[in-house]
Amino acid sequence: MTQNNPIKILLVDDHMVVRSGLSTVLSVNDDLKLVGEAGDGAEAIRLCESLQPDVVLMDLVMPEMDGVTATRIIKQSWPQIQVIALTSFKEKEYVEGAIKAGAGGYLLKNISAEELVNAVRRAVAGQPSLSPEAAQVLIQRVNEPEKPGHDLTDREKEVLTLMVKGLNNNEIAERLIISQSTAKFHVSNVLSKLGVAGRTEAVAIAVKYHLVS
Repeated sequence: MTQNNPIKILLVDDHMVVRSGLSTVLSVNDDLKLVGEAGDGAEAIRLCESLQPDVVLMDLVMPEMDGVTATRIIKQSWPQIQVIALTSFKEKEYVEGAIKAGAGGYLLKNISAEELVNAVRRAVAGQPSLSPEAAQVLIQRVNEPEKPGHDLTDREKEVLTLMVKGLNNNEIAERLIISQSTAKFHVSNVLSKLGVAGRTEAVAIAVKYHLVS
């Protein structure tokens, strides 16, 4: 991008002081243009629709709607918009959640102004930017065997929870207000994804690996 066609940036953070500081950092670069600010994920989605930014700097922990959920919706709705998670959190669940949602970068707020600006430029070029802490989390994730049940959908987790409680297919159907055939289909998927032949094994795995609350 050039000065005549600058990179359009949307800031998303629930702390006004943080947004103010980031705005100052971005304003001194002629090839960057701050087009909007949002205080939560829901507002970010609305502004993405109207402003069509090139890059979103996304905080993760916010009221109303968190950054991971907002990132997922933005990437599904406007795949061309690049999202960089910019957060104070380096825990595994945040890093994995943001990357899985479609974030093209994961940076901590203690980075330098130069690092942030370069990350924005790389994002437009389709190049990821990861803090060392985020990179380490992803390396560990690749080297770890996937836990049983990692691919269960939310509905299948609901079904598994009821299976742990001892409900049969008919009772699961009544509890979830679905047909018996649909309940049977979900139970079958749960057994298949857990790699087991019966409900007893499925329940044992669910308890062992804390797949249900």
